[in-house]
Amino acid sequence: MGQSQLPTDSLKVEQGLPAAELKRPPGPWVILWKKFSHNPYAMSGLFVLLFFIIVAILAPVLTKYKPDAIDMMFPNLKPGAEGHLLGTDELGRDILTRLLYSARISLSIGFTVAFASVVVGSIVGAISGYFGGWVDTIFMRIVDVTNSVPTLFLNILVLAIFGSEVKYMILILALTSWMSIARLVRGNFLQLREMQYVEAARAIGVSNWGIIFRHLLRNASFPIIVNATLMVGGAILSESALSYLGLGIQSPATSWGLMLSNAQEFMLIDPLQAVYPGLCILLVVLAVNFIGDGIRDGLDPRQQVTKSRRRLDKWRKNYSKSGN
Repeated sequence: MGQSQLPTDSLKVEQGLPAAELKRPPGPWVILWKKFSHNPYAMSGLFVLLFFIIVAILAPVLTKYKPDAIDMMFPNLKPGAEGHLLGTDELGRDILTRLLYSARISLSIGFTVAFASVVVGSIVGAISGYFGGWVDTIFMRIVDVTNSVPTLFLNILVLAIFGSEVKYMILILALTSWMSIARLVRGNFLQLREMQYVEAARAIGVSNWGIIFRHLLRNASFPIIVNATLMVGGAILSESALSYLGLGIQSPATSWGLMLSNAQEFMLIDPLQAVYPGLCILLVVLAVNFIGDGIRDGLDPRQQVTKSRRRLDKWRKNYSKSGN
């Protein structure tokens, strides 16, 4: 009988090879991407979102028209007429051009609001959860008071006073969106601050701020990322609602919500003017939600990587054959 062979890793150890050459287990980001890439809904959402980002960046290259170029000789053209792929609106402006440039504003507002909310909410939640005591009481009462203010009313009030510029819209949306992130980070920090590696960091002289930003915040980053992706869609919907009410982006700038607001007067004449921006909002928000769900499933340790039935049948066919 032949002598049984040891596993490859055991042979490397016996031969005195360095431990760096041994096969290391995959890290959390590798596991996350592996699960995410096997989720068809998450990958389709990622492709859709990347498509909108690319066309928004390349808007000046993809169209020869200007978003605010008025041509009263050709109002309300049907799709494909006079070189306008999706037609024109009531002022003769090219609808496709306005959709591309609207994607710039809507997506920039969504990502900027999500980023600002995550930064503010993470800092407030981290300080509140780590230090606790009177610091936690003060910060959480601020969160409660801010959360009790009607968001839509506050947005309308601020934009009516200061104007409907993009910077004011980003500011007010960010200031009314950070509370959920703060509560999430605080809850994670209340658990993480009791871990043994935190006590070890304190014992070797690491400062409180070093523990917060170099250790705890890194371990609490996954749920923050999930909520940040969902906040992008929420910010886009909020901007669209405010623009639809006439308190958001104003001409000559354009956004999907403003296009919906302008199209409501011509629903009986040309309903497609409202369909195009509404479909863009639907696709982007749905794509962001799919991405958030994919990240959440990838972070779940109980969620296993699923293989397609075709690949499983191929494996069964290859490994079911008896060897000689």
